[in-house]
Amino acid sequence: MRMYYFDIKDGVPVRDGAGLELVSDGAAIAHSKRLADQVRKEKPVGNPDLRIIVVDESGREVYRELVYRR
Repeated sequence: MRMYYFDIKDGVPVRDGAGLELVSDGAAIAHSKRLADQVRKEKPVGNPDLRIIVVDESGREVYRELVYRR
């Protein structure tokens, strides 16, 4: 299991301090997509630049999920 962090960025990043242990990059990417879906349901209209950035335990950016698709 590896630790992944899910930062939120819409100009200034908000760092995820807790992280989540997952089995792979693919599982972390799937989780970021679920987070984006949750944000869209809670707030249907939002900043078009809002992204969830997946970072692994070494600090490597794994993926960027755009929350509000253009």
